[in-house]
Amino acid sequence: MWDYSDTVKEHFFNPRNAGAINDANAIGDVGSISCGDALRLTLKVDPNTDVILEAGFQTFGCGSAIASSSALTEMIKGKTVDEALKITNQDIADFLGGLPPEKMHCSVMGREALQAAIAHYRGEEWSDDHEEGALVCKCFAIDAVMIENTVRDNQLTTIQDVINYTKAGGGCSSCHEAIEEILTKVLAEQGQKPDFSQPTEQVVPKKPYAMTNLQRIRRIEMIIESIRPQLQRDRGDVELVDVEGNTVYVNMTGACAGCQLEMQTLGGIQQRLMEDLGEVIRVIPAKMREQQQLAQIQGV
Repeated sequence: MWDYSDTVKEHFFNPRNAGAINDANAIGDVGSISCGDALRLTLKVDPNTDVILEAGFQTFGCGSAIASSSALTEMIKGKTVDEALKITNQDIADFLGGLPPEKMHCSVMGREALQAAIAHYRGEEWSDDHEEGALVCKCFAIDAVMIENTVRDNQLTTIQDVINYTKAGGGCSSCHEAIEEILTKVLAEQGQKPDFSQPTEQVVPKKPYAMTNLQRIRRIEMIIESIRPQLQRDRGDVELVDVEGNTVYVNMTGACAGCQLEMQTLGGIQQRLMEDLGEVIRVIPAKMREQQQLAQIQGV
């Protein structure tokens, strides 16, 4: 298990500013639910002073992602957008009393959401989409530009550092050679040489034991059943719809359907499944698959 600070735990169990700002004039979307992490940051900025009056977040991810998003909203309220842009992902981690190295990518996601929201407020174009042919990590859809920038901003020197800060390379490891090339390039610019002698670890723990497909699906059903009473106490619920590979499709029902914390709830379910099964799991609303299938039929 990872060692979390008391501040991380406090922001996870009692997140500040959760939910969207209704009359937001700055919105930043980063990540992707299909890749396991996503964050929407909404801000209300005074157009006369550029001061951030309100901040809210909706995140899909682990407890560290929720805590980092909560911390970020507290850090930027009352600041001008120029002052807020000076906040680094390390500042977010420091505010929380530190993050486990394996969870530093959550602070990076917060920093990117802030940049995206302020760009939206200013009418500028901001995109974290990878350039054609520049996708490095297919497991987590991380592009070369993001890896290069994160290596420079955080003085990273090893592949394990890159995994911890971006998740790139933390899945199947087939992109490690490409990450080595990026590290070599960036460190050469700084007059340094990389050290690739250190072993790397995967983001997710090893599977505790081998299961057949039927046993695995039953295990997923059992875990979701164990979560349902918590949701039902708040008049919500979740039902398992389908399992395809490492993707679990669910329906959120009752008060959970359309709730501002729906993404956080899905992220919590995903984290629980990953920790129990010891593998990369994506929990996706079944309605998203239906929308994609409809779009394919219509040729969109």
